Amino acid sequence: MTYDADAHQEGDGWNDPLEATSPGDGASTPDGDARRVVSIVGPTASGKTRLAIAVARALTAQGDRTEIVNADAYQMYRGMTIGTAKPTDEEQAAVPHHLLDVIDPDENMTAARFQAMVRDCIADLRSHGVRPLLVGGSGLYARAALDEISFPGTDPVVRRRLEERLRGQGGDALFEELRRRDPEAAARMDPRNPRRTIRALEVIELTGRPYSASLPRYRYAIPAVQIGLDLPREDIDRRIEMRTARMREAGFVDEVRWIRQRLGPTAARALGYQQVVDYLDGLWSEDEAFADIVRRTRRLARKQMGWFGRDPRIHWLDASSPRLLRNALAVIDHADAGYYDATDSHADEVVRHHLGALDGMDIA
Repeated sequence: MTYDADAHQEGDGWNDPLEATSPGDGASTPDGDARRVVSIVGPTASGKTRLAIAVARALTAQGDRTEIVNADAYQMYRGMTIGTAKPTDEEQAAVPHHLLDVIDPDENMTAARFQAMVRDCIADLRSHGVRPLLVGGSGLYARAALDEISFPGTDPVVRRRLEERLRGQGGDALFEELRRRDPEAAARMDPRNPRRTIRALEVIELTGRPYSASLPRYRYAIPAVQIGLDLPREDIDRRIEMRTARMREAGFVDEVRWIRQRLGPTAARALGYQQVVDYLDGLWSEDEAFADIVRRTRRLARKQMGWFGRDPRIHWLDASSPRLLRNALAVIDHADAGYYDATDSHADEVVRHHLGALDGMDIA
């Protein structure tokens, strides 16, 4: 269900599935700031950057200084500009942006590392009276920024020992051990996925706690409100095709040619870069490479909607509505007033988590 401010008149019922029957006290940070951190999420090419800039400028004009924090997994890499649809120089000049171009493409970015960076950034902005506005289509990163979610470390020695056991004993034996040590985790995992079984046993050994104890919660660690952009599938498909054509015209091939030797294993996963590398290596034509980018980006958009669609706290707005900005500001006003606190606090009770989804701890 999407929200439309015009459908809500004073005295009418609030047209939102996450309505609280009355405002709460307005959860606030220790410094008393009841303003929520805003997070704009949704599938690729849905217009998140455009809305974020409009919201930040509108709030700032009202005296509520707001700045944008990048929550996209790949826009943090320097030099990866066209292929990641990074905000333009003009867009960055319109509103201050943070966590763009902060690491080199040969560095490894993980959700755990991002969580530390983004929470430091959020705390710094709030300490200066600035409302942070997160923008990104990386579902894991958006949750890492705001939710009660931890990322247990890894140990190559433990991992190697478990992998040797897998080769010697087989996946069924390891999964049976997991069933004994953490029945809850085993009940929610696929016994045919030995990689995740190994990860679960590794976490148990490293932390001394059940793997299920690291289950992410749909519970905010920071007072926040999430706005999702919704569009019909055919509109998303059309926007993806248009954006991919613009990337090609803007010189994406030259960008990849310049950066390919510096792409580390994480940055190289950014959609589109491998397709162009394969074109440069003569494996297929340029037309075939960009057609594959379109296909894979459409598939990514479906996955993103599936990821975000599981979170009942997200307020979905029609991205094509002429009242989009007004609707977004209305949601933020209601969040600041505490209207969603009661329902948000119970969101975790209505969602069944699937263990193993966060085992890689790098890119969503």
